[in-house]
Amino acid sequence: MDYIKAFLFGGLLCLFGQLLIDKTNLTPAKILVCYVVAGVILSGLGLYQPLVDFAGAGATVPLTGFGHTLAKGVRTAIDKDGFPGIFTGGLTATAGGITAAIAAGLLVSLLFKPKDKS
Repeated sequence: MDYIKAFLFGGLLCLFGQLLIDKTNLTPAKILVCYVVAGVILSGLGLYQPLVDFAGAGATVPLTGFGHTLAKGVRTAIDKDGFPGIFTGGLTATAGGITAAIAAGLLVSLLFKPKDKS
């Protein structure tokens, strides 16, 4: 049942993003930023953790989950370190994901040659 909940919740997030691309003038980059910001805001209001508890990976894997992880990391660092935690908490909490993205980008750039679109 966990897989079904994750699939449905993650699919709803994707469906909503696709509708925004199709029905608005927002670019995909702006929509992705909105997803991260929405995750931060919902986490700050205490509304995203119940979604994570319900949908599991369906809520943590999409970009809203990245925003949730940023907010949770900042909250934890503030409790531990005080004011400097505002600046360090988000990076500490998301360092693994950021490192994986950079490493994957480097690997792909080494394996493949870019081509002209024409």
